[in-house]
Amino acid sequence: MNIIDALNWRYAVREFSSDVIAPAQVQQLLEATRLSASSYGLQPYHVLVIQSPQLKQQLVGFSLGQEKVAQCSHLMVFAAHTNIGDATVNRYIKQFSQTRGVSAAQLANMDEHYKAALAVMDAAQRQQWAHQQVYIALGNFLTCAALMKIDTCPMTGIEFDGYDRVLGLREKNLTTTAVCPIGIRHPHDASAREKKVRFAEHDMVTLL
Repeated sequence: MNIIDALNWRYAVREFSSDVIAPAQVQQLLEATRLSASSYGLQPYHVLVIQSPQLKQQLVGFSLGQEKVAQCSHLMVFAAHTNIGDATVNRYIKQFSQTRGVSAAQLANMDEHYKAALAVMDAAQRQQWAHQQVYIALGNFLTCAALMKIDTCPMTGIEFDGYDRVLGLREKNLTTTAVCPIGIRHPHDASAREKKVRFAEHDMVTLL
């Protein structure tokens, strides 16, 4: 399937079947998400993969009663880091040093520049910046899932504090940005047969 066919195929699933996505496919999808772009490459987020039927059912109560949270094969919770600042950069510099085999001292200018870029933001702006990076990863996740013919339904119509409490995210310096049930569409889900509503290119694109 080419990318345009995949994007026409995907839609926000209303009802999932009982089919379970194979672990190898889930792992491939997570790897694609890990390779997503982010500002400065800092990746200030974490993905939780919820498989437990009991935990998914508990989270329905914080999802405006949307049963697809419980029905899906896996519930993906995209969470942003909350301790954005020097620690964010230190984490990246360490990874950069290990990956490319250069000393931290050689990365001093990069370290200083990245920390200065975050320092000009206040706490609320840094948190918003982190959420923005999550949305980049989520977009890539949705596209890759479509190419793999894995159904999805990205959701922000949830009680974020409820998710954070149930999953113990605050203690892990994380907070929920969005969730995304994945699985296989139910054959009775009428939404799969509805025309995709999108604005025309001339309404969205300007060539200068």
